[in-house]
Amino acid sequence: MAAQLFCLFVGKAREASLRDAADLYALKLSRLARCEVALIKDAPAACSAPEKCLREGRDILARLDPRHLPIALDERGDNWSSRELATKLKAWEDAARTPCFIVGGAFGLSDEVRERARANGALFSLGRITLPHELARVVLLEQLYRAASINKGLPYHHD
Repeated sequence: MAAQLFCLFVGKAREASLRDAADLYALKLSRLARCEVALIKDAPAACSAPEKCLREGRDILARLDPRHLPIALDERGDNWSSRELATKLKAWEDAARTPCFIVGGAFGLSDEVRERARANGALFSLGRITLPHELARVVLLEQLYRAASINKGLPYHHD
């Protein structure tokens, strides 16, 4: 059985180079695992930052279904090496769980989304640095591709 992954991103990538990079890694990943990428519409620009987080968070939670194991990307989350991520992907696959990797919008994730992930899945950090959400997508997709490559025994990752 091939791994099944779900990625939930807020907003469209506006920068063409980042959109192309995300598409490239999503394509590479699709050769190794079933991966669905879904977009949540940005909250209206007239909303304050806290209101944007609340609205986008509500829409994120509405998109989750019981088969999803929510993995929220958050700088306060756990740092996993590429090999640790590969091990987690394999364990979720073996347990027939579908990890749902969530990347918030420009103002991050609502407390409700973080709490759902903390209670039922995980908070995952790409590092202590802050990345623009569009770049975080690219890094996440590359790391998922790398982890899937590790699990398939492909020579992409070098220790």
